[in-house]
Amino acid sequence: MTSAPPILIAGPTASGKSGLALLLAEATGGTIINADSMQVYRELRIISARPSEEDERRSPHRLYGHVAASEAYSAGRYAREAAAAIEEAQQAGRRPIIVGGTGLYFKALLEGLSPIPQIDPGVRDHWRAQALALTPADLHAELQRRDPDMAARLRPSDPQRITRALEVLESTGQSLLDWQQRPGEPVLNESETIRVVVMPDRETLYQRCDTRFLAMLSAGARAEIEALAYQNLDPGLPAMRALGVPQIVKLVHGEISEADAAAEAQQQTRQYAKRQLTWLRRNMFTWRHISTQEMESNSDHLLQNILR
Repeated sequence: MTSAPPILIAGPTASGKSGLALLLAEATGGTIINADSMQVYRELRIISARPSEEDERRSPHRLYGHVAASEAYSAGRYAREAAAAIEEAQQAGRRPIIVGGTGLYFKALLEGLSPIPQIDPGVRDHWRAQALALTPADLHAELQRRDPDMAARLRPSDPQRITRALEVLESTGQSLLDWQQRPGEPVLNESETIRVVVMPDRETLYQRCDTRFLAMLSAGARAEIEALAYQNLDPGLPAMRALGVPQIVKLVHGEISEADAAAEAQQQTRQYAKRQLTWLRRNMFTWRHISTQEMESNSDHLLQNILR
């Protein structure tokens, strides 16, 4: 059993954090554990930039591609599965290296999640149908009428979180805001971890976002999403809203050209990366920040600085 502190690596999409995790895993005998909400989906290897099969042979990887796109994976399930993966790695004498860009997953590990009861399936189905029938603005107006304090915390353009707030309110009789203020049980003791966040400069990050999407198309992303589209899944499912998926679905259906699909997906990805940078600066200011220059420096020097 290893007592080496787990390493947590956060960063925006296309920042190179997965490559850094692999370097650390090979240098320390680590197991890489996913903390990205889209890389859990089996059907999204290319479009979610999941580690390649070659990378997975170089070091053990856990919680990648183990969930069907027809499921709505939750942070609560992630916390349980990540806890098991961390324990498995430690029992095998391997250092857990947790990498991803989903802030809620890191929060679940270090702070715990609020003990929100299971949502009544009928309530969940109702509000998911409403999310498809109404515009995000109308959905937000409904939340504003029922729960103005929670509505004030959510963007009117974020139907997923608005729907979640409405279903929690109706199913439990209490605001999601009230539940969120109740402490959860963390998986890890933050003081016993090494925490780094990859923070490229914005211009470099945007260039990487644009280049990577074109590389995804060259690697077969269209065929991957075409196979997904044939499943006729609920478009409100998380996997169907992954970066690039809506655009490629429109491309498959002949509603848009490949050039327009790429341009639209690239723009969406840049906007998402910008929001991630803002969130990371606000919420991970105590983590060690790694710049573009450090990421491009000598790898041995970079790893020594992280592990010291």
